[in-house]
Amino acid sequence: MPQKITIDPVTRVEGHGKVTIRLDDAGHVEQARLHIVEFRGFERFVQGRPYWEVPVLVQRLCGICPVSHHLAGAKAVDEIVGVKPSTGTQLTKPAEKLRRLMHYGQMFQSHVLHFFYLCSPDLVFGVDGDIATRNIVGIAQAAPELATKAILMRKFGQEIIKATAGKKIHGISAVPGGIHKNLSIEERDYFLNGKDIPNIDTMIEWSAEAVAFFKDFHAKNQTWSDTFAAHNSAHMGLVSKDGGMDFYHGNLRVVDSTGRVLLDDVDYHHYLDHLGEETKSWSYMKFPFLKLQGSQDGWYRVGPLARVNVCDYIPSKLANEEYEIMRAYTHGKPNNMTMHYHWARLIETLHAAEVMKELLNDPDLQKTNLITKGTKTAEGIGVIEAPRGTLLHHYRVGADDRVTMCNLIVSTTHNNNAMNAAVTQAALDMMEGNTTITEPMMNGIEVAIRAYDPCLSCATHALGQMPLEVTLIDSKDNVLDVRVR
Repeated sequence: MPQKITIDPVTRVEGHGKVTIRLDDAGHVEQARLHIVEFRGFERFVQGRPYWEVPVLVQRLCGICPVSHHLAGAKAVDEIVGVKPSTGTQLTKPAEKLRRLMHYGQMFQSHVLHFFYLCSPDLVFGVDGDIATRNIVGIAQAAPELATKAILMRKFGQEIIKATAGKKIHGISAVPGGIHKNLSIEERDYFLNGKDIPNIDTMIEWSAEAVAFFKDFHAKNQTWSDTFAAHNSAHMGLVSKDGGMDFYHGNLRVVDSTGRVLLDDVDYHHYLDHLGEETKSWSYMKFPFLKLQGSQDGWYRVGPLARVNVCDYIPSKLANEEYEIMRAYTHGKPNNMTMHYHWARLIETLHAAEVMKELLNDPDLQKTNLITKGTKTAEGIGVIEAPRGTLLHHYRVGADDRVTMCNLIVSTTHNNNAMNAAVTQAALDMMEGNTTITEPMMNGIEVAIRAYDPCLSCATHALGQMPLEVTLIDSKDNVLDVRVR
């Protein structure tokens, strides 16, 4: 008799999700779905607000990655006040570099938070480890030095955000056409020399150790790491003009699972020509796709793994060395191994630390020419690489300067189809032939989802707390088992 498994809620992710797994008459996994069951509405909330409120308002989407929304929104309203490189008007160097420092600080602390707090327990204790210790408290007890470094690394990133954005969460510094404060010598030296926190050189050292930690784990668990929830897909991310990794600005590049270029460094202002969005009755989150391949075959991944797959190099010494090692593992071809998101994420952590050091030593950060204005327009698009992947903000404003249209495609939305594919593969790996849900099975499904570092509240613009539910059903929709956290 066909059966159905539901996992609800999914835990150790930002947001509330539900997983349903349907088994056929022979007890084999027939279908798996990740349902996002929260109300979507933030795009409507923004309408009617003055455009200059956008950078501060939109970051309320999320308390985990507010800097990403702050800067994507700011880049969009830059264009509304006439700051657009294609027209010859661009941010001042101090303004762009200060925004970059803020953004790389956000990438650094977010990656550290996700890997060490949410994912490392599964690596240290195993997917089927004791639930009582499979958490950050268990990490602190089993590996206190690792936990201490993680806490201090995240603090460093948060302090960078505070110094550049004005606050650790929901900052105020990025404004239309620039940024409203520079970085003082005293603030700079706080990070370069270390005061109350380890200095930037220590952050680089610890980031390199984190990459080594995953490589050691991979060497000991190669088969599982390479195959669990793995699936082929296209990959999308921003790249600089010369093909380098760039979190703040660039063109869109998409490659397929074999490395064939599908979108060749496209100006993101033309995203509507290339990206479509499909809705489905069983989820509030949309399903983006490449128009050239259609909704059925045109889905793709974004985020750390995708960024490593689409770029030609990483523009910092130590991270690029690790990039070359990771790329060599797949002989220069795209890496489609879901659990290698963690490998890529830690390489990006190292890269962010190296870039922060470079920027902290740049005297432009103490200059005072911070705002630029040009000829006002009625539309702006801002795209940035958030910790979880490509983030798109698009606004139109009326004659009264109020927002008339807001379109947001967030990183987790881009990954919607990919996460469903990962859940299906994980279900095949963990639940084949079972009619009840064990704790290791449930956590295995979550491990596949967590690899993407999803922010489900971000993707659905939801209200409230969000936990995971997993449900097992048969072909007649009879519920055989439900497990909820």
